[in-house]
Amino acid sequence: MTDVCWLSDEEQRAWRAYRRMVLLADSAIARDLSRDSGLSMPDYLVLSSLSEAPSRRHRLTELAARMQWSPSRLSHHVSRMEQRGLVQRADCADDLRGAVIVLTDAGWAAIEAAAPRHVTSVRRHLIDQLTAEDLQALIRIGEQVARAFGEQCLDSPAASPASH
Repeated sequence: MTDVCWLSDEEQRAWRAYRRMVLLADSAIARDLSRDSGLSMPDYLVLSSLSEAPSRRHRLTELAARMQWSPSRLSHHVSRMEQRGLVQRADCADDLRGAVIVLTDAGWAAIEAAAPRHVTSVRRHLIDQLTAEDLQALIRIGEQVARAFGEQCLDSPAASPASH
């Protein structure tokens, strides 16, 4: 690798600050979520995605792609959530080999109960640490990087407990 464009001191500082921020905020928010609701962050991501989806259902493969997980990993996680009654699998009408993950009433109740404390945690550990200008910069940066990965646009908040 002779043509490596090494990071400048400022770029290195930005990269390390980003990594530390993500690690600290994610860890604190995940700890709060587990303590307050008994849900793991992956549980919450599945439930919130389903709560925001039409008919509270998603194809397994689409949900896996949304979460940046392999379908196999998501399938195993969904199996554990099924045992707890949070979700159920249904046949996919347009693909007999596919599966649809459906939010159950218990799953809806779990996300509805968890969301207020979760958003309080997100606010405490991230949002309240930022000025209005910082928040706008974070939005701009996050959307710019997401576009570089092919994201057309980031989801806008939907009318569900998970988005509040």
